[in-house]
Amino acid sequence: MAIAAAAVVVPLGLLFFASGLLVNLIQAICYVVLRPVSKNLYRRINRVVAELLWLELVWLIDWWAGVKVQIFTDHETFRLMGKEHALVISNHRSDIDWLVGWVSAQRSGCLGSTLAVMKKSSKFLPVIGWSMWFSEYLFLERSWAKDESTLKLGIQRLSDYPLPFWLALFVEGTRFTQAKLLAAQEYATSTGLPVPRNVLIPRTKGFVSAVSHMRSFVPAIYDVTVAVPKNSPAPTMLRLFKGKPSVVHVHIKRHLMKEMPETDEAVAQWCRDIFVAKDALLDKHMAEDTFSDKELQDAGRPIKSLLVVVISWACLIVAGFLKFLQRSSLLSSWKGVAFSAFGLAVVTALMQILIQFSQSERSNPTKIAPVQSKNKGEQLEARNDKQQ
Repeated sequence: MAIAAAAVVVPLGLLFFASGLLVNLIQAICYVVLRPVSKNLYRRINRVVAELLWLELVWLIDWWAGVKVQIFTDHETFRLMGKEHALVISNHRSDIDWLVGWVSAQRSGCLGSTLAVMKKSSKFLPVIGWSMWFSEYLFLERSWAKDESTLKLGIQRLSDYPLPFWLALFVEGTRFTQAKLLAAQEYATSTGLPVPRNVLIPRTKGFVSAVSHMRSFVPAIYDVTVAVPKNSPAPTMLRLFKGKPSVVHVHIKRHLMKEMPETDEAVAQWCRDIFVAKDALLDKHMAEDTFSDKELQDAGRPIKSLLVVVISWACLIVAGFLKFLQRSSLLSSWKGVAFSAFGLAVVTALMQILIQFSQSERSNPTKIAPVQSKNKGEQLEARNDKQQ
């Protein structure tokens, strides 16, 4: 990490991790004390507490970096967002797609109850991963033999969730890279499937399972397409910390769960068809530099994140830190100075891990001959499992 970037990242990191550890402590106490007595009460309180932490990252986008997240959808969908349970599927192109999703959720009033299907290693990230675990995010190992039951049980636990929630599922199974696109194109060519240009071929097993177990209590699927205009640099975590702006376009199309096909194979094909349409939509976006089929909604830039982060958290953490220095005389001895330097080094290392964790993985396409099976759906799942 460059020295100039570290000068920005470290103070923000200190604020985030100090406030985050306090949030984690509150979540842990509520989990032990409240959850055994009333799961609904625990969830309602955790929703508020988690939002206090996530608002810091919303502030990072809105007020520090000045990233404009522009939402394109119809008025009815925009009105219902945050007022109903929804399964959210999206392409996964940007390093900060998950943050863009949080911004959209915050605009809709359901930031604290926005969940996601994540890889298992995510829950071990200090502060952010721990808070996700307390908030009932679903963590998978990318092995369907193990993940099938984990996903089923996790979704079933959400059936009595007391407030509207979003469950985000990145059905491509991984972040978009050119190497992965080449592998997907090679596979599509060899099997006669539509050749993708802007997305990867979706992994449908998780989506089929999610639809199967959410039919009875989730009314809608939000089909989300994220794109960056040609005249805007792609947003990354490091750019956010440096305060560099970008523009992100978010296209949302609502589908009724009750209109989904009945059979698993038909649901899988529906998902693949959605990504073919998404690919064409991204082609159109590149040509027009906008999503012209939907209206740009006035989502605004909320003052709430500015007040929570700048006034509340900053004042609380700084005041507490200064009080601690006065009482401990931490900087009056070499041991105290060494301990402080060690703490700063730990925060810097954790922020570097967070930045690297958010970046697209580097991968090379693996040339594997198509599996000869009874249908293209089975071939697709076998190929995708090996690719990941």
